Amino acid sequence: MPYNRLNKTIAGYHLLMILSAVDFRISSEEDMVIRQYLVNEFPFNVNLDNQMAVISSLKPDEWERHFLKVMDDFYDDATEEERRNLLQFAIILTKADNVITQEENHFLNLLFENWFNDSINADP
Repeated sequence: MPYNRLNKTIAGYHLLMILSAVDFRISSEEDMVIRQYLVNEFPFNVNLDNQMAVISSLKPDEWERHFLKVMDDFYDDATEEERRNLLQFAIILTKADNVITQEENHFLNLLFENWFNDSINADP
């Protein structure tokens, strides 16, 4: 199946949904964080059924590859401030159920390493 590039808002939704699923539990608190992201990003009501179908069709061993693709899609369209904002949502999401699993930490680190590695390693 060919990969269609996603706009940053849809890519952000995919990132958060995968991040919420990697521990195989989606809490109501995590759902509320994703809903808040959607409220912030979509000024109008949008149907995400097709996006949910794409995400739901992924097998766990495909999550990381998809995450990396949509992470690149988001990066390409987003400003640094927008990337930091999504990263903040991702951090809040992983903390929402009061447990940060090894899998969640791994996916968060992918965001940090790929989006902010230059600024983390920059000389003062």
